[in-house]
Amino acid sequence: MNPQATVRLTETDGIPTLFAQAAGPMRAGLVFRVGIADETLARAGVTHLVEHLALHRQGLADYHFNGATKAAFTHFHVEGTEHEVVAYLQGVCDSLTALPMERLETEKEILRTEEARRELPLLPLWRYGAQGYGLVSYPEWGVRNLGPQEVEAWAQTWFTQGNAVLWVAGERLPEGLTLKLPAGQRRSLPAVTSALPTTPAYFSEGTGGVLLDAVVTDSAAAQLYAGVLERELSRALRQEGGFSYTAATDCTARRDGFAVVTAFADALPSKQDAVLGGFVDVLAALQVGRIGQGDLDAVRTRADSALTAPDAAVRRLPAMAEDLLTGRPLRTLDELRAELRAVTTEDVHKVALEAAETALMQVPGGHSADWAGYTAAPTGSPHAVTGRRFASKSNDGSALIVGEEGVSVTARAQDGTERAVTVLYRACAAVLSWPDGGRRFIGTDGLIVDVEPSLYGVDAPTMAAVAAAVPPDAVVWLPPREQPPVPKPGPAPDGSGAAHAGSSQRAALPRRTVLQTVAVVVFGLLGALCAFLALSFTVFEAEDPELSTGEWIAISAFLWGFTALVSWPAISILRRTRRR
Repeated sequence: MNPQATVRLTETDGIPTLFAQAAGPMRAGLVFRVGIADETLARAGVTHLVEHLALHRQGLADYHFNGATKAAFTHFHVEGTEHEVVAYLQGVCDSLTALPMERLETEKEILRTEEARRELPLLPLWRYGAQGYGLVSYPEWGVRNLGPQEVEAWAQTWFTQGNAVLWVAGERLPEGLTLKLPAGQRRSLPAVTSALPTTPAYFSEGTGGVLLDAVVTDSAAAQLYAGVLERELSRALRQEGGFSYTAATDCTARRDGFAVVTAFADALPSKQDAVLGGFVDVLAALQVGRIGQGDLDAVRTRADSALTAPDAAVRRLPAMAEDLLTGRPLRTLDELRAELRAVTTEDVHKVALEAAETALMQVPGGHSADWAGYTAAPTGSPHAVTGRRFASKSNDGSALIVGEEGVSVTARAQDGTERAVTVLYRACAAVLSWPDGGRRFIGTDGLIVDVEPSLYGVDAPTMAAVAAAVPPDAVVWLPPREQPPVPKPGPAPDGSGAAHAGSSQRAALPRRTVLQTVAVVVFGLLGALCAFLALSFTVFEAEDPELSTGEWIAISAFLWGFTALVSWPAISILRRTRRR
C-alpha cells in the first residue's frame, strides 16, 4: 500500500472506527479502555479473565486471532478473510454480552498456568506501588476468588460501546458487520500513583544487570532519546568495554501526555560493578549534553524508515485506537515525520535532563547507586502503629505490633535504631489469607507485613479484631500452605529484619510449587551429570590421538551446550520463583 495512505475515521454501530486501505488479508482489532491498572490488587486478573472468556467460543480456527490485556487497554485482534473477520468481531461482542460462565473455573486454571510462565517486572511496583500501573508487577491473585456475578459486572461496566474503538485494514470496510455491546461511557485513564518520596531513586534486587525507567513528556524527542541512549550503552558496555551482551532501550507512550523510557544492560556477576559504572557514565554524558549529531541522525533515519514502510499506516492503527480512546489528537504519518525532522540535539538534551529527574534504577543485589546521586527507595515506613506488641518467638529482635489503625513489624537495625514496616488498614491493597491463620498485609505503597500467629504468638481475639478491621473486598483467600512458617530460634540479626520486611518481600514473587521444586531437583541433577561428563571429556580426551583438534572442540562444545540446555529449566524456575 501507499505509505502515505490516510486513515479514515468513521463509525460502526456507534463505535468509532479507524480504517486504512491495505492489500492482502483483512486485519482488524477491537480495543477497550480497560486494563490491569484499573483493577485492585485483591481482584487482580479480572480483565484478563474476561478476555479469555470472550475468546473461548472462537475455538480453533484457520485464521489468526488473539487478545491481549495491557496496563490500560485490552485488545482483540484478527487477521483473515472478510467473512472470518466479521465472524470473529461479532463473536467477541456476543461473548462479552453473555460470557460463557460454564468455562469460568477452567479459564481460571489456564490463567494460573500462564502466570507460572510469566516473569513479573519489578520497576512498576517500586514506582507506583501496589495499585494502578504498579499492579503489572503482581500475580493475578484476584482470579481465584472471582465469582460469576463479579466477572459479569466487570464486563458490563468496562467492555461497552462507549469505551471501545474498532480499527480495520483492508480493501474496504467489512460488509454486514454489527457490533452489539452494552451502552456505557468512555473511561478515563487510571490515576498515576507514586511509591517514591523522591527521584531519582534506586533499589537493589536480583543478580542480573542494570535496569532503569524514567517518565518523560511524550514526544518525538523522547523516542529519539531512547534510540540515542541505546546506541551509547551498546558502544560503551558492549563494543568498548565488553561488559554486556545486551544493551537495549524502549519508549512506551502512557497515553496521558507522558511516556516511559526503559533501558537495560545485562551483566555477569563479576562485571556488575563495571556495568553499573558504565551505565551511569552514559546517562551522565547525555545529561551534560554530549549528544552526537551522527547518533541522532542515525536514530532519526531508522525511526523515519518505520514511518515510510509499506505497512506503516496499518501498523499504527492499534496505537491510534488507544489515542482515540484517551482523547489524544490523531496525527498523520506526514505530521509524525515532520516532528522527527524538527528534533535537535538540544531537544534530546532536554529529555535527558527530564529523565534524570524522574529516573528509577534497579541495581544488582548488594550494590547501590547513592554514589551517583540516586536515593534509596524506601523499604520501611516512617513510624510504627501504636498497639499491642508481640515479640518474635525466633528471638531475632523483631516484633509485630497490632493497632487500631494497622499492623507493623519492627526490627533493630545495624545502627541501633528501630526500623518499622507498616500497613494501615485504610491503605491496604490486599490481605493474603491462608486457612492456617496466616495473613500477609500488602499496603498500597507496596510494603508488606506478615501477621503469623505461630511466629508471634498472636491470640485468637486479636486475630479476630484484625480480620474485622480489614475491608472484605481486600481479602484474598488462598489454598493451604504446604509449609507454614515456624519459629527458628537464633541470635538477633544485626538490623536485617527491617530490610527483610520491606525489601525482599516487596517484590511479591510467586512461591515455588511442589512440581516446580521437583523440576528444579531433577533438571539440576541432570545438569550436574552432564557437566561432569562434559568436563571429563574436555580434560581427558584433549590428548586423544584418534581425535583431531576440530573434532575435540566440536564434541566439547556440543556437550557443554547440551549441559546448558538441560540446566536451563531449573535456572529459569529459580529466577522467577521463591521458596515456600
